Amino acid sequence: MLTHKQIWRGLDVLATRAGLSSSGLARKAGLDATAFNPSKRYVAGGTRLRWPSTESIAKVLSAMGVSFEEFAAMASGSTATGQPVPLIGLAQAGSGGFFDDAGYPVGSGWDEVRFPGFDGSRAYALEISGDSMEPVFREGDRIVVAPEESVRRGDRVVVRTRDGEVMAKELRRMTETRIELASLNTDYPDRTLDRRHVDWIARIVWASQ
Repeated sequence: MLTHKQIWRGLDVLATRAGLSSSGLARKAGLDATAFNPSKRYVAGGTRLRWPSTESIAKVLSAMGVSFEEFAAMASGSTATGQPVPLIGLAQAGSGGFFDDAGYPVGSGWDEVRFPGFDGSRAYALEISGDSMEPVFREGDRIVVAPEESVRRGDRVVVRTRDGEVMAKELRRMTETRIELASLNTDYPDRTLDRRHVDWIARIVWASQ
């Protein structure tokens, strides 16, 4: 699994190879010049690294003409192609037989895709269909989901209900009894779910766009 530190290192490597500073890389991607500054890499208090947003990374990779696979190799310090990661369509994920009770992939029917930097993890990938997650995730994008990672407020997550509904949203709040989710596409309603009606919730750790 790529760590916070590796992702920030990947951005630094990408900037250096292009002969840019971190500020120059951000500007080239159309972001605020301070987006990748050292002071922005930590949560308040400076004790813990934060994740850069998937939108920021997607803009950088698009501006630099670099694929996710290439960036992940830079971030992990490896030239390897990585281990195969299970892949199914988001619509398929609502069907039975693809996940165990903890939200890990099981059974047959999965394809494979390689994501360098995810060696040894239990991550899997879902291919987006439809427009319910625009403009963050578009049809054909592949999101990498890590069921072994803890989820926190503000994370992008995939949730599967006991009725077989699967959705990708932003976690707004989670209590002992409820999960409150914000829709990525404002044309779709936010959701509040009873914890008893949720099979599992897992964090989206990357998107290949």
